[in-house]
Amino acid sequence: MNILIVRVSSLGDVVHNMPMVSDIRRHYPNANIDWVVEEGYTGLVRLNPEVRRIIPIALRRWRKSLFAVATRQEISDFRRQLKRDAYDIIFDTQGLLKTSVVMRMARLAPDGKRVGLANATEGSGYEPLSRLFHTMSVTVGLRTHAVLRARQVAAQALGYSVDGAADFNLQIPNMTRAELPAWLPDTPYAVFFHGTARAEKGWPLSHWGECAKLLADRGLQVLLPWGSEAEQRSAELMARQMSNARVLPKLPLMEAVTLAQRAALVIGVDTGLTHIAAACNRPTIELYCDSPRWKTEGDWSPQIINLGDLGTPPSVAQVAAAIDALLDPAKCV
Repeated sequence: MNILIVRVSSLGDVVHNMPMVSDIRRHYPNANIDWVVEEGYTGLVRLNPEVRRIIPIALRRWRKSLFAVATRQEISDFRRQLKRDAYDIIFDTQGLLKTSVVMRMARLAPDGKRVGLANATEGSGYEPLSRLFHTMSVTVGLRTHAVLRARQVAAQALGYSVDGAADFNLQIPNMTRAELPAWLPDTPYAVFFHGTARAEKGWPLSHWGECAKLLADRGLQVLLPWGSEAEQRSAELMARQMSNARVLPKLPLMEAVTLAQRAALVIGVDTGLTHIAAACNRPTIELYCDSPRWKTEGDWSPQIINLGDLGTPPSVAQVAAAIDALLDPAKCV
């Protein structure tokens, strides 16, 4: 059986589709599973050994120069890759018109199915027109977790039931010290994923400073990554208020994955890199300040503690208790 997954973005959503792959492989061990994803996330999908072929798409870049000769050539090459194999099942778990068009472009095997979402979940960007391109539309509950939503779509299309904890199966290679980034400490460290695309999802800088003091008492250095100029300014301001913090250089995605995967503790707002840390089952404290927790909270491991909710940011005291629970679990029994 040839299966194609169309989930092009965003970072957190790509991560949350990984357990769908593990479920399919467990029930159909001989299936070939391919994935269409934004070019910037190919390295992340490549960490899942169950994905046979990754087909990069560059929608974000192409729309800036749609009529350029080079862009049209890239789109033509993409179409050829998409049609190289005939697929028995094509999944669009994003539910957008653009992703359903990509689904329609792929070559379908005789009696094959194009499967997508029949409805939106609460607050999602689902576009009902996407159903025009389905041969099977799967209904999900209005408050279905992002991971479970993708797992349910696959299960209903392929005739099995969702069971067991989510398995992200991210196989991050072991690296020697010489292969690791020069900025990575040799001693245990914590990471604060403080940056987010929407300011309302952020946590007050003073709260981060208080958490840094708690970690300084434990001898943990705090690393502060950033992805934009605004986030860099915030990181530098935070570092000036912390005795144990260091602002990192701007990291490519896969170095940021390494940062998360090797951390002794991750504290982060609702953003893709925080979800990667949780998917790697690192000790992770997820902070929900202005987004609903039910959508993406890490519920597959006791190493993940979720705090706050839409409109009710967590307090420093709650985070302090979570730090104790993850770093000194014996004292919290």
